[in-house]
Amino acid sequence: MPQETQPGPRRAIVASVHLPHVSDIEFDASLTELRQLAKTLGFEVVGTFTQKRSSFDSMGYMGTGKRQEMRRFVRGEPDAGAQPGIDDTPQDAQVEDKAAVPTDDGPTADWRADIMLVDNEISPTQTRNLEKEIGVEVMDRTMVILEIFHRHARSRGARAQVEIARLGYMAPRLREQAKLAGPQGRQRSGVGGRGAGESRGELDRRKIRDRIAELQKELEAMEVERRTQRARRLERTGIARVAFVGYTNAGKSTLVRALTGSEVLVADKLFATLDTTVRALHPETVPQILVSDTVGFIKNLPHGLVASFRTTLAEALEASLLAHVVDASDPAYERQLRVTEEVLEEIGAKDVPRLLVFNKIDRAGDAAALAERLRAGHPGCLVISARNEGDVARLRAAIAAHFQEGLVEADIFLPWSQQQARGEIFSNCAVLEDRTEGEGTRLTIRGEPGVVERLRKQFAAGSGEA
Repeated sequence: MPQETQPGPRRAIVASVHLPHVSDIEFDASLTELRQLAKTLGFEVVGTFTQKRSSFDSMGYMGTGKRQEMRRFVRGEPDAGAQPGIDDTPQDAQVEDKAAVPTDDGPTADWRADIMLVDNEISPTQTRNLEKEIGVEVMDRTMVILEIFHRHARSRGARAQVEIARLGYMAPRLREQAKLAGPQGRQRSGVGGRGAGESRGELDRRKIRDRIAELQKELEAMEVERRTQRARRLERTGIARVAFVGYTNAGKSTLVRALTGSEVLVADKLFATLDTTVRALHPETVPQILVSDTVGFIKNLPHGLVASFRTTLAEALEASLLAHVVDASDPAYERQLRVTEEVLEEIGAKDVPRLLVFNKIDRAGDAAALAERLRAGHPGCLVISARNEGDVARLRAAIAAHFQEGLVEADIFLPWSQQQARGEIFSNCAVLEDRTEGEGTRLTIRGEPGVVERLRKQFAAGSGEA
């Protein structure tokens, strides 16, 4: 029997308008990022279209000539390039057309595409006009990111947060679609079907509001449960926690896996991690240090996602140290730094102590020269490769050293009748001295101030301390 052929990945073209206030580096980095987002969704990018304009075309995002060029490309006619002068753009548009750049070397017939990805957030009118004129489905940058989050969210909390963000994205678009539809679709209501009634758009918007309210209640209940779990964890381990934050695909999960020996998901794609994971630093330290892996940030991350993932990023807010990971091999690494700082400020974590970590130095061209520039420009940073065991050991030592700075010492007396508490003391504090006295043992310990104070009060009667 002949073997059935598996359908290949969806073929996509990506499009971006280069506005005057956007630098070439920023523009190229954003476009490269869109291609990576497409890869994460499983799309094969077969063409790229760019255009310099003073503003977006209000009806179709790009100019008429560029839209016609994309239509010919989609139909398998990439050789029919844009003709000069056919863009009916305003006099001050400053249009510079660039031909499509195919990203594979296959025959012309293979250049067909069935979806278009736009590197900006566009209106429903622009989306509808593009789909009608070019003949393929259109997704803007925000919708691409939302779809990635939707596919990759695993926990109940992350799925609820993604759904809230998706519904929030849809609501204003329903309003605009209702305006475009006019009075059509108005439903009859009232006694005997009389009365103006509600339009279909109004009904849909009400359903969205009700669903968002329902999801928010679920998240509030889950947050209460998480707070209880965090409180119990604090009782056991004090506040020695480090959260890994940074741009998506900077290598946070790889570093967490190397530092904790856990099976954290590691993948060379954007937004591989959407759910916060917490593991203990390995080999374990005293006091124990918990390591959190958080969702990555990205340029133009939809505001609704930042707000929705506030609880997911709670580990960053409650950590004593943030390990800010940056991909040193990315030419636009300064952009990564700036975006992460902006998001941390937005969620209220700008004042948490930082450890700046430049990762993936092994992927840079002239690694030695780059490392020297990074250390000169960012004193106190670490320049490492997650693939190098020695570099990972240096990072572990730096994290452990941070938590040693605020430790305090105290003496605790344990009567013979309370020796079973030794396990709790040894697991939460470093025991500097253990000496036997007549009625029990006296321990000199070093640990987090909160933990040491709790243990002193617990055994104050035996130690004779107030």
